[in-house]
Amino acid sequence: MDESGDSGRPQHGAGGTDPGTGPGKGKPRRPADPGGGLLMGRPFGVPVYVAPSWFVVAALITWVFGGQLDRVLPGLGAARYLVALFFAIAFYASVLVHELAHTVAALRYKLPVRRIQLQFFGGVSEIEKESETPGREFVLAFVGPLLSLVLGGVFYVPLQFVEAGTIPGVLLAGLMISNLIVAAFNLLPGLPLDGGRMLRAVVWKITGKPMSGTIAAAWVGRGLAVAVLVGLPLLTHTGALGNATSEISGFETVTDALLAAILAGIIWTGAGNSLRMARLREHLPDLRARTLTRRAVPVESATPLSEALRRANEAGARALVVVDGQGNPKGVVREAAIVGVPEHRRPWVAVSGLAQDLTEGMKVPAELAGEALLDQLKATPATEYLVIEETGEIYGVLSTVDVERAFVAAMARPSA
Repeated sequence: MDESGDSGRPQHGAGGTDPGTGPGKGKPRRPADPGGGLLMGRPFGVPVYVAPSWFVVAALITWVFGGQLDRVLPGLGAARYLVALFFAIAFYASVLVHELAHTVAALRYKLPVRRIQLQFFGGVSEIEKESETPGREFVLAFVGPLLSLVLGGVFYVPLQFVEAGTIPGVLLAGLMISNLIVAAFNLLPGLPLDGGRMLRAVVWKITGKPMSGTIAAAWVGRGLAVAVLVGLPLLTHTGALGNATSEISGFETVTDALLAAILAGIIWTGAGNSLRMARLREHLPDLRARTLTRRAVPVESATPLSEALRRANEAGARALVVVDGQGNPKGVVREAAIVGVPEHRRPWVAVSGLAQDLTEGMKVPAELAGEALLDQLKATPATEYLVIEETGEIYGVLSTVDVERAFVAAMARPSA
């Protein structure tokens, strides 16, 4: 199963930026590797990971497919499991090609791709930004199933030149069918599937509202989840998928029900996540550095903490900025550091010892808003940022705590 597409993040995992709460002085840090399992390579500069759950499903495919091979090619003996393992690896290589199609299309549209991850039910391409137009959204979603269809054809051609009862014949037939199933399943019109993103693009084009497309595709996705939960065991039990009812054991019935429940849960959860991230994206323009900034007072580095706090209280400010003799900002006093100083010691502690040295990335323009604001915070993780006017004057201090609270408020507000 493919859940590719835009992960909806201004990469915060539905939260905020990395607060960088260590005792360092705010030095820029190289963006952390996204991780997600065993790193297999970086095609087109995008890291590809194999999640630990892949090894579970690879073992399951090897076991199930190996059992089927015993009926088709009984002479293989234990070697059938090596053939089945090769099939599992080749199948996931096909899934990787599917995901690379999404990645190449995203990069073509200058959309950053965080990573590709192969996992229990297929793969996911984590695209960090939303498509700018419904047409691009449709293309971005459609290229994955299209490549799976093409792969089905690629395996079909050599299948015509090999015998059906041989190892190559069985492998080619299995890979052809599995890729056609991947393409057909992903074309189902509900989020988080590719077909759901295509439906979203169509509704977006008709209504002119991305949120309307997301709502429609997400609810169709939830309907698909219910259909999978109820319908898949029924199809198997009635023999609609090619099994005679008399051949189905109680174990297989339980297995089918469990598989249906897992698939339905993934689809339902993915649809709900798509709704939540769309709601967040809709309210992103409301996140403005100017409105989230705390008023600050400038203090020189040798100023005792108690005196600095007194000045802040008199001015109605909630933050302290360390400046030099000419009034140029040099650092931001960390709120967590202030809390850690007992009140009786504050007259003897200079604010310079509690300040985070300013780097260029920690200076945020007051007019920065939405995704641009989040991108800057992500590029330079810190707990506080200096907010400045276009003239270079100090406007105040932006705390990541306030940004996270704004996220929660945005998620709680109903959509327009």
